[in-house]
Amino acid sequence: MSRKDVLNNLFTSKLGAPNRADAPARRAGHEPVRSGAVSAVSSVLSVMADDAKAANELRDLIKAGTTVIEIEPGLVDGSAIADRLPTPKDPKFDALVESMRAHGQKVPILVRPHPTTAGRYQIAYGRRRLRGAANLGAKVKALVLELTDEELVIAQGLENGPRADLSWIEKALYARRLEDAGHDRSTIMAALSTDKADLSRYISIARMIPVTLIEAIGPAPKAGRPRWAALAERLEKPAAQVAAGQVLERPEFQDADSDARFAMVFEALRAAPARRRGTVSVWHNPNGKKAARIERANGRTTILFEEKHVPEFAAFLEDRLDELYREFANQKEEGRTDDKT
Repeated sequence: MSRKDVLNNLFTSKLGAPNRADAPARRAGHEPVRSGAVSAVSSVLSVMADDAKAANELRDLIKAGTTVIEIEPGLVDGSAIADRLPTPKDPKFDALVESMRAHGQKVPILVRPHPTTAGRYQIAYGRRRLRGAANLGAKVKALVLELTDEELVIAQGLENGPRADLSWIEKALYARRLEDAGHDRSTIMAALSTDKADLSRYISIARMIPVTLIEAIGPAPKAGRPRWAALAERLEKPAAQVAAGQVLERPEFQDADSDARFAMVFEALRAAPARRRGTVSVWHNPNGKKAARIERANGRTTILFEEKHVPEFAAFLEDRLDELYREFANQKEEGRTDDKT
C-alpha cells in the first residue's frame, strides 16, 4: 500500500464536515488564526516541487474540507514515544529553518487535541517544522484532527519511513519503544511501513544495545543494519561494554558528529581485550551423568546444573548455603588453630 493510500485510509473517517479542524481548537479555549482561504493554501502547493507527495496529500485533505490553522508552537506537545534521536549537528534542520525564514512554512503539521490537557495539542506529523517555527518565533500552520493513539503512531511513522528520514537505528529504537508501550506488531509494521521479518530484526537488535549508548551515539545515518548488528554482537562481551563506556567520556567523542561517534565506538570494540580464559570442570552424578559444569574465570566461579540429571538439587543447595558456609568457615578456623599448635 502506498503512502498516499495509507494516509487516505487513516484520515477518511476523520474528514467529515468542512472546517472540522476548528472545533477542537475552540473547545480547547484557543481561537485559531486562519492562514487564508483554500485557494491561498493551494497556491503554496505550486512551489513545492521538492516534495510532490506532500503536496498531493495536502491537496487531498483540503479538497475533503480540512482547514489549515495557526497555533503557537508552545501549545504543541511531543508525542509520548519519540522516534528521533537528538543529534548535536543537524545541517538539514538548519537549512529548513533558513528556508522557512525566507519562504515561510510550505507544508502544515498534523496535530490532535491533547488527550489529557485542555487547550493543548499533541503532534503527529511535522516535528522539524514545529521546531523551526519555534526557533523563528512564528506560529505554526497545522491540521487539527481527532486521532486515536494507534492512528497517531501510524501518522508519526508515515512522516519518516517512506522518505527514509529516520536512520536504521532510529527505526529500530522506535519499534522497540512502541512495543514496550503496548502497541501490537501490526500497528508498528504500519507505522514503519515494514514487514514481520524486518520488524523482528529492528526490535531484536534494539534490545541488544543499551538505550543510553544508542542515545549517546545518535542517529548515525550512515550505519545500517549490518553495522549495528555487529556492534550488538560485540557488546555481548563484558570487556566491550567497559570499552564503550570509556569512549563516551572522551572529549573528542562529545565534539564528533553522530556517524563519527558510531565509528569511534565500533573501532574501540573491535580492539576490546578478549576475556581471560578460565578453567572448566565437570561433575557427574552417581549414575555417571553429567550433572554440573563448574567455570572459574576473572575471580568468579559459576556452577551450572543439568536439572534433568539432578532435579531439585540446585534448590536444595540454595536452601543450605548459610549452613554450608558456616561449616566451611569453621573448618578454615580449625585449620588455622591447628597450624599454631
